[in-house]
Amino acid sequence: MSRKIVHVVGTGTIGEPLIGLLCDFKEQLGIDEVTFHKNTPLTTDRSKVKDLIERRGARLTTHSEKIDGFNDIGLKAEFSTQQAIDRASVVIDCTPKGFGHQNKQKYYEKYLHNTLGFIAQGSETGFGKRYARGINDSSLIAHEDRFVQVVSCNTHNLSAIVNTLVLDEGEDNLLEGRFTLIRRANDLSQSNNFVPSPQVGNHSDEEFGTHHAKDAYYLFNTLGLKLNLFSSAMKLNTQYMHILHFNLKVKNKTNIQKIINKLENNDLIALTDKISSNEVFSFGRDHGHFGRILNQTVVSIPSLTVNNGNEIIGFCFTPQDGNSILSSLAITEWFLYPNSYEDKIQCLKNLFFDEV
Repeated sequence: MSRKIVHVVGTGTIGEPLIGLLCDFKEQLGIDEVTFHKNTPLTTDRSKVKDLIERRGARLTTHSEKIDGFNDIGLKAEFSTQQAIDRASVVIDCTPKGFGHQNKQKYYEKYLHNTLGFIAQGSETGFGKRYARGINDSSLIAHEDRFVQVVSCNTHNLSAIVNTLVLDEGEDNLLEGRFTLIRRANDLSQSNNFVPSPQVGNHSDEEFGTHHAKDAYYLFNTLGLKLNLFSSAMKLNTQYMHILHFNLKVKNKTNIQKIINKLENNDLIALTDKISSNEVFSFGRDHGHFGRILNQTVVSIPSLTVNNGNEIIGFCFTPQDGNSILSSLAITEWFLYPNSYEDKIQCLKNLFFDEV
Protein backbone atom coordinates (compact mmCIF):
# COMPACT_ATOMS: atom_id res chain seq x y z
CA MET A 1 0.00 0.00 0.00
CA SER A 2 2.05 2.93 -1.29
CA ARG A 3 -0.37 5.85 -1.02
CA LYS A 4 -1.55 6.87 2.44
CA ILE A 5 -5.28 7.60 2.16
CA VAL A 6 -7.42 8.48 5.18
CA HIS A 7 -11.18 8.14 4.77
CA VAL A 8 -13.58 9.84 7.22
CA VAL A 9 -17.18 8.61 7.39
CA GLY A 10 -19.51 11.39 8.53
CA THR A 11 -19.39 15.19 8.55
CA GLY A 12 -20.91 15.99 11.94
CA THR A 13 -19.45 17.68 15.01
CA ILE A 14 -16.39 15.40 15.01
CA GLY A 15 -16.13 14.44 11.34
CA GLU A 16 -16.10 17.94 9.83
CA PRO A 17 -13.28 19.46 11.92
CA LEU A 18 -11.34 16.18 11.75
CA ILE A 19 -11.43 16.26 7.94
CA GLY A 20 -10.21 19.86 8.04
CA LEU A 21 -7.38 19.04 10.44
CA LEU A 22 -6.23 16.07 8.37
CA CYS A 23 -6.23 18.19 5.21
CA ASP A 24 -4.46 21.17 6.78
CA PHE A 25 -1.62 19.01 8.13
CA LYS A 26 -1.59 16.15 5.66
CA GLU A 27 1.92 16.86 4.37
CA GLN A 28 3.44 16.92 7.87
CA LEU A 29 1.40 13.85 8.83
CA GLY A 30 2.55 11.90 5.78
CA ILE A 31 -0.94 11.61 4.32
CA ASP A 32 -1.36 11.66 0.53
CA GLU A 33 -5.12 12.04 0.33
CA VAL A 34 -8.18 12.65 2.50
CA THR A 35 -11.61 11.40 1.41
CA PHE A 36 -14.91 11.67 3.25
CA HIS A 37 -18.33 10.07 3.08
CA LYS A 38 -21.49 12.16 3.14
CA ASN A 39 -24.69 10.19 3.36
CA THR A 40 -27.40 12.63 2.29
CA PRO A 41 -27.30 15.44 -0.31
CA LEU A 42 -28.71 18.40 1.65
CA THR A 43 -28.61 22.00 0.45
CA THR A 44 -28.26 23.06 4.10
CA ASP A 45 -24.94 21.15 4.25
CA ARG A 46 -23.72 22.22 0.81
CA SER A 47 -21.63 25.13 2.10
CA LYS A 48 -19.57 23.02 4.49
CA VAL A 49 -19.09 20.22 1.95
CA LYS A 50 -17.95 22.74 -0.69
CA ASP A 51 -15.49 24.21 1.78
CA LEU A 52 -14.04 20.79 2.62
CA ILE A 53 -13.62 20.05 -1.10
CA GLU A 54 -12.57 23.39 -2.55
CA ARG A 55 -10.62 25.02 0.27
CA ARG A 56 -9.37 21.99 2.23
CA GLY A 57 -8.79 19.62 -0.68
CA ALA A 58 -10.75 16.58 0.54
CA ARG A 59 -12.63 14.33 -1.91
CA LEU A 60 -16.33 13.55 -1.53
CA THR A 61 -17.73 10.00 -1.58
CA THR A 62 -21.24 8.64 -1.11
CA HIS A 63 -23.49 5.66 -1.84
CA SER A 64 -23.77 4.86 -5.57
CA GLU A 65 -27.49 5.56 -5.62
CA LYS A 66 -26.97 9.05 -4.14
CA ILE A 67 -24.30 10.33 -6.55
CA ASP A 68 -26.95 11.89 -8.81
CA GLY A 69 -28.51 13.62 -5.81
CA PHE A 70 -25.21 15.31 -5.02
CA ASN A 71 -24.79 16.27 -8.68
CA ASP A 72 -28.21 17.92 -8.53
CA ILE A 73 -27.05 20.29 -5.77
CA GLY A 74 -23.72 21.04 -7.45
CA LEU A 75 -21.46 18.61 -5.59
CA LYS A 76 -19.42 15.90 -7.29
CA ALA A 77 -18.94 12.62 -5.44
CA GLU A 78 -15.83 10.96 -6.85
CA PHE A 79 -16.15 7.47 -5.35
CA SER A 80 -18.85 5.13 -4.13
CA THR A 81 -18.95 3.91 -0.53
CA GLN A 82 -17.22 0.61 -1.29
CA GLN A 83 -14.64 2.19 -3.60
CA ALA A 84 -13.67 4.71 -0.92
CA ILE A 85 -13.22 2.06 1.78
CA ASP A 86 -11.32 -0.20 -0.61
CA ARG A 87 -8.88 2.63 -1.45
CA ALA A 88 -8.36 3.72 2.18
CA SER A 89 -5.35 3.01 4.35
CA VAL A 90 -7.31 4.01 7.47
CA VAL A 91 -11.06 4.55 7.96
CA ILE A 92 -12.37 6.84 10.73
CA ASP A 93 -16.07 6.37 11.44
CA CYS A 94 -17.68 9.52 12.88
CA THR A 95 -21.31 8.53 12.39
CA PRO A 96 -24.07 8.76 15.06
CA LYS A 97 -24.48 6.08 17.73
CA GLY A 98 -24.97 2.56 16.40
CA PHE A 99 -23.93 3.20 12.81
CA GLY A 100 -20.28 2.38 13.52
CA HIS A 101 -21.21 -1.20 14.44
CA GLN A 102 -23.49 -1.48 11.42
CA ASN A 103 -20.73 -0.23 9.13
CA LYS A 104 -18.26 -2.64 10.70
CA GLN A 105 -20.45 -5.63 9.89
CA LYS A 106 -21.59 -4.38 6.49
CA TYR A 107 -18.31 -2.99 5.16
CA TYR A 108 -15.21 -2.82 7.35
CA GLU A 109 -14.75 -6.50 8.16
CA LYS A 110 -14.72 -7.21 4.41
CA TYR A 111 -11.77 -4.89 3.80
CA LEU A 112 -9.35 -6.05 6.51
CA HIS A 113 -7.13 -7.55 3.81
CA ASN A 114 -6.09 -4.16 2.45
CA THR A 115 -6.91 -1.60 5.17
CA LEU A 116 -4.55 -0.96 8.07
CA GLY A 117 -7.20 -0.06 10.62
CA PHE A 118 -10.70 1.15 11.44
CA ILE A 119 -11.61 3.72 14.08
CA ALA A 120 -14.97 4.51 15.69
CA GLN A 121 -16.05 7.12 18.24
CA GLY A 122 -17.11 7.00 21.89
CA SER A 123 -20.66 5.77 21.42
CA GLU A 124 -19.54 2.52 19.72
CA THR A 125 -18.74 0.37 22.76
CA GLY A 126 -17.36 -3.00 21.68
CA PHE A 127 -16.16 -1.78 18.28
CA GLY A 128 -12.53 -2.42 19.24
CA LYS A 129 -9.84 -1.58 21.80
CA ARG A 130 -10.64 1.58 23.76
CA TYR A 131 -8.12 4.38 23.21
CA ALA A 132 -7.31 7.88 24.44
CA ARG A 133 -4.17 9.73 23.40
CA GLY A 134 -1.65 9.96 26.23
CA ILE A 135 -3.44 7.40 28.39
CA ASN A 136 -2.99 3.91 26.94
CA ASP A 137 -0.74 4.28 23.88
CA SER A 138 1.54 1.61 25.34
CA SER A 139 -1.27 -0.96 25.14
CA LEU A 140 -1.52 -0.78 21.34
CA ILE A 141 -0.33 -3.88 19.48
CA ALA A 142 0.67 -3.36 15.85
CA HIS A 143 -1.05 -5.64 13.29
CA GLU A 144 -3.34 -7.00 16.05
CA ASP A 145 -5.42 -3.98 17.09
CA ARG A 146 -7.16 -3.37 13.78
CA PHE A 147 -10.40 -1.98 15.25
CA VAL A 148 -10.12 0.87 17.79
CA GLN A 149 -12.78 2.83 19.67
CA VAL A 150 -11.81 6.37 20.61
CA VAL A 151 -13.52 6.97 23.96
CA SER A 152 -16.00 9.79 24.54
CA CYS A 153 -14.97 13.38 25.24
CA ASN A 154 -15.99 13.16 28.92
CA THR A 155 -14.15 9.85 29.33
CA HIS A 156 -11.04 11.57 27.94
CA ASN A 157 -11.42 14.31 30.55
CA LEU A 158 -12.04 11.95 33.47
CA SER A 159 -9.15 9.68 32.48
CA ALA A 160 -6.71 12.54 31.99
CA ILE A 161 -7.48 13.86 35.49
CA VAL A 162 -6.98 10.45 37.12
CA ASN A 163 -3.85 9.70 35.12
CA THR A 164 -2.22 13.06 35.82
CA LEU A 165 -3.15 13.71 39.44
CA VAL A 166 -3.02 10.19 40.87
CA LEU A 167 -1.49 7.38 38.83
CA ASP A 168 1.90 9.02 38.39
CA GLU A 169 2.51 7.93 42.01
CA GLY A 170 1.45 4.34 41.40
CA GLU A 171 -1.77 2.51 40.61
CA ASP A 172 -2.42 1.87 44.31
CA ASN A 173 -2.46 5.63 44.99
CA LEU A 174 -6.12 5.91 43.97
CA LEU A 175 -8.41 4.82 46.77
CA GLU A 176 -11.60 6.15 45.19
CA GLY A 177 -12.60 8.31 42.25
CA ARG A 178 -16.04 9.92 42.21
CA PHE A 179 -17.23 12.09 39.33
CA THR A 180 -20.25 14.12 38.26
CA LEU A 181 -20.59 14.88 34.56
CA ILE A 182 -22.52 18.12 34.12
CA ARG A 183 -23.37 17.88 30.45
CA ARG A 184 -24.45 20.52 27.96
CA ALA A 185 -27.86 19.76 26.44
CA ASN A 186 -26.74 19.43 22.82
CA ASP A 187 -24.16 20.76 20.40
CA LEU A 188 -24.36 24.23 18.87
CA SER A 189 -25.00 22.70 15.45
CA GLN A 190 -27.91 20.58 16.70
CA SER A 191 -31.50 21.79 16.72
CA ASN A 192 -33.08 18.86 18.57
CA ASN A 193 -32.78 17.14 21.98
CA PHE A 194 -32.39 20.41 23.88
CA VAL A 195 -33.61 20.25 27.49
CA PRO A 196 -35.65 23.17 28.87
CA SER A 197 -34.31 22.81 32.42
CA PRO A 198 -31.66 20.86 34.36
CA GLN A 199 -32.22 17.12 33.97
CA VAL A 200 -30.70 14.43 36.16
CA GLY A 201 -29.54 11.09 34.77
CA ASN A 202 -29.90 7.59 36.14
CA HIS A 203 -27.24 5.16 37.30
CA SER A 204 -27.67 2.37 34.79
CA ASP A 205 -24.63 0.44 36.01
CA GLU A 206 -24.56 -0.78 39.61
CA GLU A 207 -20.76 -0.86 39.77
CA PHE A 208 -19.83 2.26 37.79
CA GLY A 209 -22.95 4.46 37.72
CA THR A 210 -22.84 5.90 34.20
CA HIS A 211 -20.87 4.79 31.16
CA HIS A 212 -18.18 7.43 31.77
CA ALA A 213 -16.58 5.66 34.75
CA LYS A 214 -17.15 2.28 33.11
CA ASP A 215 -15.42 3.36 29.90
CA ALA A 216 -12.54 4.86 31.88
CA TYR A 217 -12.22 1.66 33.91
CA TYR A 218 -11.89 -0.46 30.78
CA LEU A 219 -9.59 2.09 29.17
CA PHE A 220 -7.17 1.76 32.09
CA ASN A 221 -7.80 -1.98 32.12
CA THR A 222 -5.97 -2.21 28.76
CA LEU A 223 -2.92 -1.38 30.90
CA GLY A 224 -3.76 -4.05 33.45
CA LEU A 225 -5.22 -1.58 35.98
CA LYS A 226 -8.40 -2.04 38.00
CA LEU A 227 -9.48 1.31 39.41
CA ASN A 228 -12.25 2.24 41.82
CA LEU A 229 -14.32 4.67 39.70
CA PHE A 230 -17.96 5.80 39.87
CA SER A 231 -19.74 8.52 37.90
CA SER A 232 -23.07 10.35 37.78
CA ALA A 233 -24.39 12.60 35.01
CA MET A 234 -26.90 15.37 34.42
CA LYS A 235 -27.77 17.79 31.63
CA LEU A 236 -28.06 21.56 31.81
CA ASN A 237 -30.01 23.79 29.45
CA THR A 238 -26.90 25.21 27.79
CA GLN A 239 -25.01 24.45 24.58
CA TYR A 240 -21.56 25.56 25.61
CA MET A 241 -19.49 22.86 27.31
CA HIS A 242 -19.58 19.81 29.54
CA ILE A 243 -18.15 20.25 33.05
CA LEU A 244 -16.60 17.51 35.16
CA HIS A 245 -16.62 17.63 38.97
CA PHE A 246 -14.03 15.26 40.42
CA ASN A 247 -13.37 13.97 43.92
CA LEU A 248 -10.27 11.78 44.19
CA LYS A 249 -9.28 10.09 47.44
CA VAL A 250 -5.60 9.20 47.36
CA LYS A 251 -3.21 7.26 49.55
CA ASN A 252 -0.27 9.66 49.32
CA LYS A 253 -0.48 13.09 50.94
CA THR A 254 -0.67 16.02 48.54
CA ASN A 255 -1.32 19.78 48.40
CA ILE A 256 -2.61 22.42 45.98
CA GLN A 257 0.79 23.46 44.64
CA LYS A 258 1.75 19.87 43.96
CA ILE A 259 -1.54 19.37 42.09
CA ILE A 260 -1.03 22.48 39.98
CA ASN A 261 2.55 21.45 39.15
CA LYS A 262 1.34 18.06 37.89
CA LEU A 263 -1.30 19.71 35.70
CA GLU A 264 1.22 22.21 34.30
CA ASN A 265 3.62 19.40 33.38
CA ASN A 266 1.04 17.64 31.17
CA ASP A 267 1.01 19.36 27.77
CA LEU A 268 -2.38 17.80 26.97
CA ILE A 269 -4.00 19.69 29.88
CA ALA A 270 -4.81 23.41 29.89
CA LEU A 271 -5.32 25.53 32.99
CA THR A 272 -7.60 28.52 33.36
CA ASP A 273 -8.57 31.15 35.90
CA LYS A 274 -11.99 31.28 34.25
CA ILE A 275 -15.00 29.80 36.02
CA SER A 276 -17.66 30.14 33.28
CA SER A 277 -18.04 27.69 30.40
CA ASN A 278 -19.07 30.43 27.96
CA GLU A 279 -15.71 32.17 28.48
CA VAL A 280 -13.76 28.94 27.93
CA PHE A 281 -15.87 28.09 24.88
CA SER A 282 -15.37 31.59 23.47
CA PHE A 283 -11.59 31.24 23.80
CA GLY A 284 -11.71 28.02 21.79
CA ARG A 285 -13.89 29.62 19.13
CA ASP A 286 -11.49 32.55 18.79
CA HIS A 287 -8.14 30.73 19.02
CA GLY A 288 -8.63 27.00 18.31
CA HIS A 289 -8.41 25.09 15.04
CA PHE A 290 -11.97 24.97 13.65
CA GLY A 291 -12.89 26.72 16.92
CA ARG A 292 -11.92 23.63 18.94
CA ILE A 293 -9.75 23.17 22.02
CA LEU A 294 -7.82 19.95 21.41
CA ASN A 295 -6.51 19.56 24.98
CA GLN A 296 -7.86 16.64 26.99
CA THR A 297 -9.31 18.98 29.60
CA VAL A 298 -9.33 22.59 30.84
CA VAL A 299 -8.95 22.72 34.62
CA SER A 300 -10.35 25.69 36.54
CA ILE A 301 -7.66 26.66 39.07
CA PRO A 302 -10.03 28.59 41.41
CA SER A 303 -12.11 25.42 41.84
CA LEU A 304 -9.24 23.26 43.08
CA THR A 305 -8.94 22.26 46.72
CA VAL A 306 -7.34 19.50 48.80
CA ASN A 307 -9.19 18.22 51.86
CA ASN A 308 -7.16 16.69 54.72
CA GLY A 309 -4.19 16.17 52.42
CA ASN A 310 -5.63 13.17 50.61
CA GLU A 311 -8.85 14.28 48.89
CA ILE A 312 -8.47 16.21 45.62
CA ILE A 313 -11.57 18.16 44.55
CA GLY A 314 -12.21 20.43 41.60
CA PHE A 315 -13.98 21.27 38.36
CA CYS A 316 -12.76 21.11 34.78
CA PHE A 317 -14.25 21.80 31.36
CA THR A 318 -14.51 19.14 28.65
CA PRO A 319 -13.37 20.24 25.17
CA GLN A 320 -16.09 18.17 23.49
CA ASP A 321 -15.40 17.40 19.82
CA GLY A 322 -11.80 18.47 20.48
CA ASN A 323 -10.04 15.92 22.68
CA SER A 324 -11.57 13.03 20.73
CA ILE A 325 -10.32 14.60 17.48
CA LEU A 326 -6.77 14.49 18.84
CA SER A 327 -7.11 10.80 19.69
CA SER A 328 -8.68 10.00 16.31
CA LEU A 329 -5.78 11.65 14.54
CA ALA A 330 -3.16 10.07 16.81
CA ILE A 331 -4.46 6.53 16.31
CA THR A 332 -4.68 7.18 12.55
CA GLU A 333 -0.99 8.05 12.54
CA TRP A 334 -0.26 4.95 14.64
CA PHE A 335 -1.90 2.78 11.99
CA LEU A 336 0.09 4.53 9.25
CA TYR A 337 3.40 4.91 11.06
CA PRO A 338 3.45 2.67 14.18
CA ASN A 339 7.15 3.28 14.84
CA SER A 340 7.20 7.05 14.32
CA TYR A 341 3.67 8.35 14.94
CA GLU A 342 4.80 10.18 18.10
CA ASP A 343 7.13 12.29 15.98
CA LYS A 344 4.57 12.78 13.22
CA ILE A 345 1.91 14.29 15.48
CA GLN A 346 4.31 16.86 16.94
CA CYS A 347 3.27 19.12 14.06
CA LEU A 348 0.06 19.72 16.05
CA LYS A 349 1.88 20.96 19.14
CA ASN A 350 1.09 24.63 18.50
CA LEU A 351 -2.63 23.85 18.52
CA PHE A 352 -2.55 23.06 22.25
CA PHE A 353 -2.91 25.62 25.00
CA ASP A 354 -1.10 25.85 28.33
CA GLU A 355 -3.63 28.44 29.49
CA VAL A 356 -7.18 29.24 28.42
